[in-house]
Amino acid sequence: MKLSCLQENLAWGLGIVGRAVATRTTLPITSNILLETDQSRLKLVATNLEMAISCWIGAKVEEEGTITIPAKLLTEFVNSLPRDKVDISMSPKSKILSLRCARYEARISGMDSRDFPPIPRVEEGLSTAIQVEDLRRAITQVVFAAASEESRPVLTGVDAKFDGSVLTLAAADGFRLAVSKVNVSRPAAQKTEVIIPAKTLAELNRLMADQEEPVEMMVNPNKSQVLFKLKNIELVSQLIQGAFPQYEQLIPQTYNTRAIIDVAEFLRATRTASIFARDGTGIVRLIMTPGGELTPGKMTVSARSEEIGEDVGEIDAIVQGDEAKIAFNGKYLIDVLSVIKEAQVALETNSPSSPGVIRPVGSDNYVHVVMPMFVQW
Repeated sequence: MKLSCLQENLAWGLGIVGRAVATRTTLPITSNILLETDQSRLKLVATNLEMAISCWIGAKVEEEGTITIPAKLLTEFVNSLPRDKVDISMSPKSKILSLRCARYEARISGMDSRDFPPIPRVEEGLSTAIQVEDLRRAITQVVFAAASEESRPVLTGVDAKFDGSVLTLAAADGFRLAVSKVNVSRPAAQKTEVIIPAKTLAELNRLMADQEEPVEMMVNPNKSQVLFKLKNIELVSQLIQGAFPQYEQLIPQTYNTRAIIDVAEFLRATRTASIFARDGTGIVRLIMTPGGELTPGKMTVSARSEEIGEDVGEIDAIVQGDEAKIAFNGKYLIDVLSVIKEAQVALETNSPSSPGVIRPVGSDNYVHVVMPMFVQW
């Protein structure tokens, strides 16, 4: 192996694949990054056996070759180098990689690339393409609602339903449900439903930060793997096997009270109340009061703790229906209000013990359902 590339390109590539490097593993080679020449480019690959990221950077290749190198050591060394040309070489017989940049030089012991886990190839199956901005919005609106505990593995994933030109993403953790719809650039050939690990979509969101072209997405025929293709980057992930809950029936279709509130004001009032809710169970109380002929409607957002005191905030609201009281975990309200880009949001309720429904005003592609907290009023 003999090649040269720019330090900033190599550092960028290592940063891209580094998030897929295994941290705690019984297979030591998954703590390494695979370096492989690929025509006139250098290919970098990392995997934790559940997800793999491949990245290509421009390079001047003089001799083909491949090796795996400890990820942490290589990344830290390359990041410390000046912005200059990096010469990389390895003799065919040794497993020692030499790197030279300006007046710095290092020799790093590697492991044979033949021992590196094979990266799954997804070359056929359901295929579609999605605009980057649309996919980023949809992922941001649902991924935080997935469960973090492994007790029910399907809930640690995001349900993805392909139906013609619409992709529906849904996540739930037993206390809340987030559903976002996005139009795809290239319709799916058939209806398909798969569960993508939430960690994979969170990683994809990070990788898409600098992307402009549509993201290619492919699910293999037996629905065990998904591939996302970006410019110079590929992410392939195992899919979660199992049946996702039938969430459509959990979304209330009617309401007794509907309040329309400014998102920024609602978020500020909830964050302020959450300061006082920390000592308790995070409970934030909401009272929605309809307006009269001369008075506008309002929402009161409050929290109280036996030890530290209480807080009450009041914001304007357009309230339809009856006066209503309901309490939520403040964190859940902050999570959903933080991902809504529209100026106003509607909160729909039926009773203090029924789920609350949050929808952006002026958009029908997102709905969020939150279970209430039971409190003594």
